Amino acid sequence: MQFVRRSPYGVILIVSFVVLVVALVGSQSAGIPLQDPEGFLGPAYIRFPLLAIGLLSVAIVPMAIQRYGWRHIPSGVVQVIRSEWSWQRVLSIALGFFSFYVCYVSYRNLKNFLPVYREGVLYDEQLLDFDKWIFGGTSPAIILHELLGTDVAAQLLSLVYLSYLPLVPITLAIVLVMSRSHAVGAWFATAVSLNWVLGALSYYLLPALGPIYVRPDHYTGLADTGVSGLQQALLGNRLEFLANPMHSEAIHGVAAFASLHVSVAFAVALFLQRTAQSRTLRVIGWTFFVLTFVATLYFGWHYIADNIAGVAIGYISVSVGAWATGCSGYRQGATAPSGLVETYGSRQAA
Repeated sequence: MQFVRRSPYGVILIVSFVVLVVALVGSQSAGIPLQDPEGFLGPAYIRFPLLAIGLLSVAIVPMAIQRYGWRHIPSGVVQVIRSEWSWQRVLSIALGFFSFYVCYVSYRNLKNFLPVYREGVLYDEQLLDFDKWIFGGTSPAIILHELLGTDVAAQLLSLVYLSYLPLVPITLAIVLVMSRSHAVGAWFATAVSLNWVLGALSYYLLPALGPIYVRPDHYTGLADTGVSGLQQALLGNRLEFLANPMHSEAIHGVAAFASLHVSVAFAVALFLQRTAQSRTLRVIGWTFFVLTFVATLYFGWHYIADNIAGVAIGYISVSVGAWATGCSGYRQGATAPSGLVETYGSRQAA
């Protein structure tokens, strides 16, 4: 209990352990082995270390050049590592990646098991009715198609939507590696990890496929994009999985409620706001959130209720993350909670 109260990673490590146990139990009960989903730069256990190593190089080499000049890069790198990179800082980064990795892999596998435990229990009809009630009897996608068009807007929103896939691990790596505060880095890692956990829970509470798979006729006028290709691939994986769940190599990835694209995008924007980042970063964060929100409706990934729930998950994740890491009320430049934050910038004692 002392570790949980004092370490900024105490809470999320416990959550990671619990969700991993749930995924393992679900795997054994369903007879479906756990899988490590591949993504940007390959499997998660490869891409996260690669991102960390790459960003460490970006963080260390320029500082060595600035302090010691071009002629002394090797010795300068050694000096920067000695002065800026204590084992405590390296361990903090490793714990951030570890907790994120465990929660993400568990989330993807729980999503994979969803049809086994909740197949036949779908709420798409009710969610469609809610959309129609909110938007005066029509689909929000139809309104957006008429308002934005179905060609240029489709290409631009597709880029926004697909950029989410690499941006999440890249953003995590940047915050963990560049942050001079253990607690603030842990806050972000905790917030993003909680998105996966709460998102998996929402899938089981209210299973749904999404408008594109229930009313595909609403989206036939859209130009071909990377998103349309991804939607077809996910549908193919779903059908392959349903044909033989216990022996399928395909990972099931169709689930509408809640929107994790929206929840994570909102969590990132809110984190940037609460940590008082530069105005430019905050504008980029909120702009990306708004465009992501629109893209999920435009392409039929989600109903409006999915996105509202996504915003709620993002808010809860950031707020609980702040509490769990001792960062409640944190403002950039403020005095850090005792025992939780270590500031770098001057030479550390050996």
